[in-house]
Amino acid sequence: MSEVRYTGGCMCGALRYELSGAGTNLCWCHCTSCRRAAGAPAVPWGTFARSAFSLSRGRIAEYRSSPPVLRGFCPECGTSLTYRHERRAAEIDVTLASLDDPGALVPQMHLWVGDKLPWVSISDGLPQFERGLPP
Repeated sequence: MSEVRYTGGCMCGALRYELSGAGTNLCWCHCTSCRRAAGAPAVPWGTFARSAFSLSRGRIAEYRSSPPVLRGFCPECGTSLTYRHERRAAEIDVTLASLDDPGALVPQMHLWVGDKLPWVSISDGLPQFERGLPP
């Protein structure tokens, strides 16, 4: 049985990546930090083994948005692509909308709904968590 593979990249095409394996923690994040980083009301993320992520073109730029967090983006067009947290050094989160087939992985929950914008209405029936992932 072959391993699941995904490809994706930024808006301008300068940066391309490949992923392998199953994505976990498929979610919509409503936290203030993600919203500001993407300029969007919420960001869809998937978690992968860091060893499963590789760049096939370009070089990712990173911004330390808080002491334990590095956010990756294309240095040419600014597309938000990755999230790395020091407490989860073996993992990397990837923006699901940057996949070549963004419908391949579907968010299964909403995180940080305590930070949700007041004009956003969540009516998809998915589980909602006030903060991050439940223990």
